[in-house]
Amino acid sequence: MSKLASRARRLDALARLLIASVLCALGTVTAAAAEKDKRVDPAPENLAKVNQTVISADEYERAFALAVRQKYYHAQVPEHEVQALRNEVADALINRVLLLEEAKRRNLQPDRDAIKRTIAGYEERYRASEQWKKNRKQMIAAVSAELEAQSRLQRLEQAVRQVPEANEQQAREFYDGHKTLFVEPEQVRLSLILLRVDPASPQAIWDKATDEASAIVGRLRKGADFRELARLHSADPSAERGGDLGYLHRGMLPEGTQSLIDSLSPGALSDPIRLLEGVAVLRLEDRKPAAQHAFAGVRRRAGELWQREQGEAQWQRLIAQLREKALIHINTSRYPGLEQLAAQERRSTAP
Repeated sequence: MSKLASRARRLDALARLLIASVLCALGTVTAAAAEKDKRVDPAPENLAKVNQTVISADEYERAFALAVRQKYYHAQVPEHEVQALRNEVADALINRVLLLEEAKRRNLQPDRDAIKRTIAGYEERYRASEQWKKNRKQMIAAVSAELEAQSRLQRLEQAVRQVPEANEQQAREFYDGHKTLFVEPEQVRLSLILLRVDPASPQAIWDKATDEASAIVGRLRKGADFRELARLHSADPSAERGGDLGYLHRGMLPEGTQSLIDSLSPGALSDPIRLLEGVAVLRLEDRKPAAQHAFAGVRRRAGELWQREQGEAQWQRLIAQLREKALIHINTSRYPGLEQLAAQERRSTAP
């Protein structure tokens, strides 16, 4: 996947983050202050200047903090990943400025009715907030500006990604070039006897269940009926079907269980295995190998994927063109970790 594709996919997430950022601030950012920031030259308190628009350090830090909370559990970023995430956020903010400029150049208007409905929802949600009451006018102005920007970006992306339906040849060529996307995975049909054990049980309880499962395996290998023993002993809902789990695709089983099943031949029993729910005995009933779908059966899906690929390519080309023509200055004095990103911009604009 290209870097441009990654950039494109981050745009929508970033727009949502910026809306959340404004709401989280609840009065600390006003539309007038934001407009003033965009008219000054890059200074130590700014991240970058993109054409004539300045991205403030405050906007960057808020977007970064929200990205951390969204992406990482407990908002803890592994140290070796911090700079990569900072680069991602800076990159996406730059793209956002350029795409908003393009949307305005095309005279794409925001969906004002949808914005009014969204603002009404925020009014209802925050009506009890003293900060909202105190700064309501400024907050509505700031949130409205962000919602308008997001709406313009969405309309631009929709227009750029619009691609006619694939014809027969285009769908066929996509199918031929991406056959692995149209493969039915291997399937296995399994039967199960589960002796349920609470995960918090002491080892003695687990050992007892394992011994009981071993005894069941012994009876099965001497000719006992699997379905009957499943009905008698299994705590799984499949017990009423004699333990039959039906066909399962590869990837649906835990990795350790899948490896065990891979070693079995149809009709073979497993030794007792420990699962999260308890101790299990499995029997492989049947195995269906992976199968390639014929084009006729997936013609529609191939056409849809071709459309998506072409739309993504058009979106990538637009971003590349905008960045090639843009004047981008990244404030590496304040953010030396962005030097690599800044160097890429200098190379892309070099004669």
